[in-house]
Amino acid sequence: MLKTVREQAAGLTKDQRNAFVAAYLGWAMDAFDYFLVVLVYSEIADDFHVSLTDMAFLTTATLVMRPVGALLFGLWADRKGRRTPLMVDVAFYSVIGFACAFAPNYAVLLVLRLLYGIGMGGEWGLGAALAMEKIPAERRGFWSGLLQSGYSLGYLLAAVAFFVIEPAFGWRGLFAFSLVPALVSLWVRARVEESEVWEKSVKLNRTPAYQVFKNPAVLRRFVYLVALMTAFNWMSHGTQDIYPTFVKKGLGLSPDTAIAIAVVYNIGAIIGGMVLGAYSERLGRRRTIMIAAAAGLVVVPFFVLSSAVGWLMLSSFLMQLCVQGAWGVIPAHLTEMSPDTIRGFYPGVTYQLGNLIAALNLPIQEAIAEHHGYPTAMAWTVTPALVLVIVLSAVGKEAKGIRFGGTDTQAPSPAAADPV
Repeated sequence: MLKTVREQAAGLTKDQRNAFVAAYLGWAMDAFDYFLVVLVYSEIADDFHVSLTDMAFLTTATLVMRPVGALLFGLWADRKGRRTPLMVDVAFYSVIGFACAFAPNYAVLLVLRLLYGIGMGGEWGLGAALAMEKIPAERRGFWSGLLQSGYSLGYLLAAVAFFVIEPAFGWRGLFAFSLVPALVSLWVRARVEESEVWEKSVKLNRTPAYQVFKNPAVLRRFVYLVALMTAFNWMSHGTQDIYPTFVKKGLGLSPDTAIAIAVVYNIGAIIGGMVLGAYSERLGRRRTIMIAAAAGLVVVPFFVLSSAVGWLMLSSFLMQLCVQGAWGVIPAHLTEMSPDTIRGFYPGVTYQLGNLIAALNLPIQEAIAEHHGYPTAMAWTVTPALVLVIVLSAVGKEAKGIRFGGTDTQAPSPAAADPV
C-alpha cells in the first residue's frame, strides 16, 4: 500500500507542485468556510431566533448557487485560461466569507451564503482542471485523492478553529478569521503558470461549449455524470452536515466532544482519499468507487446507532474513510471524462449540478430527525445514496490514463462513450 502511494507521490516539477498546492489550498479554504456554518449553525439559530430547519437552508443556499459559479467561472476559464479566473474566484469568496461575520440578521446571512456559493462553485472545477492537466497521467490517482482531501482538511481546520476562536470571539470571530487562510491561497495562485493543456487545446480547437454539446455522446455523458455527482453529494453531505448536530443535540454530548469527533473522522477522510485515490490507478476508477461505497454500507449500522464516544469516533472514522475514499477518485475521473475544450466548465458544472439536486439533504434530514430521531434520518438518507453510487458506477465508463491535450480528448466519440 505505502509503495503504491510513494510511487505516485514522487517526481513532480516545481510548476506542477505549485499548481497542485494552489488548487489544494483553494479547495481546503473553500471547505473551511462552508463547514463553519455546519459547526455553529445551532449557535447562529439561537442568536437569530430561528429554527434549526430554517438554519439548514443556509447550507442549501450555498449548494444551490454552486452550479452558477461553476458555469460562470468555468466558461471564463475555457476562454481565457485557468489562472486569472481562479484568482478572482478565491478573492471573491474570501471577501464574502469575511462579510458573514457582520451579518445583522438571518436574511442578510442567507444572501451572503447565496453569494458565497457562487465562489465555492467556481473553485473546485477550475482547481481540479488546472491540477489534473499538469499532473502526469500515470500519477493522477494519488494526487486526485490528495486534492479532494483538501475538503476534509478544510473541515478539520474549521473544527480546530472552533476550538480556539469560538470560545473567545463567538461564531462571528470564526467567519472573520476565514479571510486569512484564503489570502494564503491567493498568494500561491499568483505563482502558478498557465495550463499548457489549455493553451494547446485553444490552438487545436476553438469550438464553443454549445457546439461541443451538440455531440450526443458529450451530452449523454454530461447527464450521467450529473446523476453520479448527485448520488456522491447526497452520500457526502448525508454523512457530514448533520453529524455535529446529531452528536450535540441528538446524543446530548458537549460541543467540544462533537468537534473532537469531527477531527477524528476528517483524519479518516484524508487517509481514505489519498490511499484509495492511489489504488484507483491499479483497480480502475469505477471499481475503487464501488469497493469504497460497499464498505460504507457495512459501516452504516455502527455509524447511525453508536452512542458511546469511542464508538462514535471509530464508526465515523471508518465511514469517512469509505465516503471520502470514493470521493478521492472524482477529480481524476471527472477531468478524464471531459473534452479538452470544455474542461474548465464540464467537471465543475456536473459536480455542482449534483450538489444542487442534493441541496435539500440537510433540511430533509432535520425534518426526519424531528419526528423519528437522528439515527433514522441518517440511515434513511445515507443508505440509498451509497447503493446508488454503486449502481451508477457499475453502469458507467471511465477514461483512466487518457492523455490530455490530444485529439482523443477533444470530445468522446459516440462509440467510446456509449451509453455514458
